[in-house]
Amino acid sequence: MIKAGVIGYGYWGPNLARNLAETDGCSLAAVCDTRPDRLAVVERRHPGAKGVFDWKDLVNDPGVDVVAISTPVSTHFEIAMMALRAGKHVLVEKPMAMRVEECERLIEEAERRRLVLMVDHTFVYTPAVRKVRDLVREGLLGDLYYYDSVRVNLGLFQHDVNVIWDLAVHDLAIMDFVLPERPVAVSATGVSHVPGGPENIGYLTMFFSSSLIAHVHVNWLAPVKLRRTLLGGTRKMIVYDDLEPSEKVKVYDRGITLNSNPENVYQLLVGYRSGDMHAPRLDGAEALRIEMQHLVDCIANGRRPMTDGEAGLEVVRLLENGTRSMRERGRPVELEAQKVTV
Repeated sequence: MIKAGVIGYGYWGPNLARNLAETDGCSLAAVCDTRPDRLAVVERRHPGAKGVFDWKDLVNDPGVDVVAISTPVSTHFEIAMMALRAGKHVLVEKPMAMRVEECERLIEEAERRRLVLMVDHTFVYTPAVRKVRDLVREGLLGDLYYYDSVRVNLGLFQHDVNVIWDLAVHDLAIMDFVLPERPVAVSATGVSHVPGGPENIGYLTMFFSSSLIAHVHVNWLAPVKLRRTLLGGTRKMIVYDDLEPSEKVKVYDRGITLNSNPENVYQLLVGYRSGDMHAPRLDGAEALRIEMQHLVDCIANGRRPMTDGEAGLEVVRLLENGTRSMRERGRPVELEAQKVTV
């Protein structure tokens, strides 16, 4: 039986604790939070788990095998590194850390100690996103043209990170999971409408070695909540809408056909194809439950998680360089070309 400890019982911590406690092969051993009222909630919900005020006590507890970190991103590196050095497997909230260099150090430490380092990119474990990945990897869309996502709502304003670190992190994790290649350059623009506050509107554009282009729009000042992603290819197109109650993924047999005119090599004829739409069937499993079972299986069998340290590093790499581009009014920042391991 793998014994888990959760550090941080605020917004997301209760979800981690509940799913870890209910996952086969795992038990919730301890929960840490600095607020007595939150630990009182833990005592009611999980009477078998110890309440701990100091996270270092939880990390050093010999009765804990894996530490789940749900604290502000600025604390991720310190806690995760100490947990790894204490011989604990680690699940860390997204984003993995504040800097690429910190992510690289965590990956090296985990590999050196042969410990599981997993990043909580929850959307990757949703049936909808996994279906989109399957469709892309099967070649159903053909050659990819674009990946375009929008994630906007009114609030919640963050004080320690800008909007791309808060919202775009989800879309970048999905993009990295779904697409067969990684960006070679990123450009970002954004602005703050709160004096002294971080950017509350952001636009990221990612360029690839192929003609594929990706765009992410995030906003804390929208009048409506949108969570929509479009993928277009030479054969078919996909709309993934996370707010749809049932048909979250829709596949459209629509697009264009290009035919050169043999009489004039400079003239290109564009035709339009408008076929049927179908919505693939998706199971209703809770993403976090799937993710926690995956974590336990990886620890028990020595496997590498789908959202391992490398996946967390790639997202932080885009966030860090996107922020640099944003500060320079959208100047493209070149990245090292990488292929995704299927």
